[in-house]
Amino acid sequence: MKWLLFALLIPFISFSQSNDYDILIKNGKIIDGTGNNWFYGNVAIRNGKIIAVGRDVNGSAKRIVDATGLIVAPGFIDVHTHLEGDEDKDPTAASFIYDGVTTCITGNCGSSNTDIATYLQWIDSLKLSINVATLIGHNDVRKDVMGRANRDATPQELAQMQAIVDKAMKDGAVGLSTGLIYIPGTYTKTPEIVSLAKIVAGYNGVYSTHMRDEGDSVTDAIEEALTIGRQAKIPVEISHFKLSGQQNWGRSRITVPMIEAARKEGIEVTIDQYPYTASSTSISTLLPEEVLADGQDSVVARLERPAIRNYVINSMLNRLKKRKLKHFSYAVVAFYKHDSTYNGKSIEQINLMRNQKHTAKAEAETVIDIMINGGASAVFHGMSEEDVKRIMQYPFNMFASDASIRVFNEGMPHPRGYGTNARVLSKYVREEKVISLEEAIRRMTSLPAQKFQLHGRGLLREGYAADIVLFNEKEVKDLSTFDKPHAYSTGFYYVIVNGVLTVDNQHHTGMRAGMALYGPGKTNLKAY
Repeated sequence: MKWLLFALLIPFISFSQSNDYDILIKNGKIIDGTGNNWFYGNVAIRNGKIIAVGRDVNGSAKRIVDATGLIVAPGFIDVHTHLEGDEDKDPTAASFIYDGVTTCITGNCGSSNTDIATYLQWIDSLKLSINVATLIGHNDVRKDVMGRANRDATPQELAQMQAIVDKAMKDGAVGLSTGLIYIPGTYTKTPEIVSLAKIVAGYNGVYSTHMRDEGDSVTDAIEEALTIGRQAKIPVEISHFKLSGQQNWGRSRITVPMIEAARKEGIEVTIDQYPYTASSTSISTLLPEEVLADGQDSVVARLERPAIRNYVINSMLNRLKKRKLKHFSYAVVAFYKHDSTYNGKSIEQINLMRNQKHTAKAEAETVIDIMINGGASAVFHGMSEEDVKRIMQYPFNMFASDASIRVFNEGMPHPRGYGTNARVLSKYVREEKVISLEEAIRRMTSLPAQKFQLHGRGLLREGYAADIVLFNEKEVKDLSTFDKPHAYSTGFYYVIVNGVLTVDNQHHTGMRAGMALYGPGKTNLKAY
């Protein structure tokens, strides 16, 4: 009789436990990340996982969130970030969290920590509010082996680089990144990249590239990226896909079809984009690449030689002429450690502030002086809204901030570090209807998770990690501007990271439940 009574109790006990959740989200408009239409329903969370999703999901919970009037979606995955070096400046990662981001992929543009095992262990010990995955950066791998030298790698040096990349993939990197406009990546020929990409392909990793050119020679740069994908048999991600310089406006009519044709050929290529008409990078990109080799001391020594200084000035003036501009007004200093009064001012304005002649040549001299004093980060205005929208309509395109964790009120950074996703949802979905809400969410969630093999994330699905955002589609908005960049996005009422409520009614709770995410090489055998 006792055994019979116990057996009868088992179903009752199991049923009770299955409805005892940590968090129960009720009455939301669920967009699950697949691209399918929204539907009304509930989401149950226990022990960091999604237990159930649907209209009939009910039960008791430690916290019930009424999502009436809110969209419930997977947490956003930002595929192109630059956290490296800034992780501990604000571990709450508020600039990302308030924009709906729960996972960042760092190590882009060829820049990363080259000891991936130590880096990801540190991420886990630091306890950020966001999850972090990383690429292994080619530029830093090359620096470790041969510094900033402007030459081909020897066979021995290439073998050393291959060994670093191989270990990085075993330690959990999700792929290889290049930054081919930055030193020393710009000195690297295609075969070197192919040889490293083949190592990564063996671990089912991704090749992510800041191409060699995004302006006049953009089609050649795209073809190089596709060649690497073709020869290494590796998935390709082209970073911050755009057309720089007024002379290139409208060329997305050519570049987007190149990606479409490559996919038809069988190359697994995707792109990402930030929804702005200005870029942001080092002011050093205004100078010819050949003067930037071998470190800051060498750069300064060259720039102080009159002949080289004149060569640099002429090169910068030719670049300005191509843009059909008379002044360097399109380049705005974001952060200059040597003199913070330059922050937020264009090179034209800074030159006048220095009481120099109002000429492009004098402005080029100002840029050289900034470089001699350590360089600066800058925002460059030079893309067309038409190209931004045309690129945005391409279905295998993700959204990315190309930003680090912002320290509130530090410098004059690009607003994309605060408002990328909110800007897409407000300006391009709600106001201008460039893409649908469901499609935008797919680009922010399941597409990135699929591309970078973040298994168990990117969808609202039973058994998946409980990374979830709840926002008001009518209110969500980016408040960060170029003039006043330090402003968090609004409209994200709740953000849950690994089952932990991190934003509660638009207020960061201070919880730091993020974790390091590892690539397929960490646990899987090589594919060959």
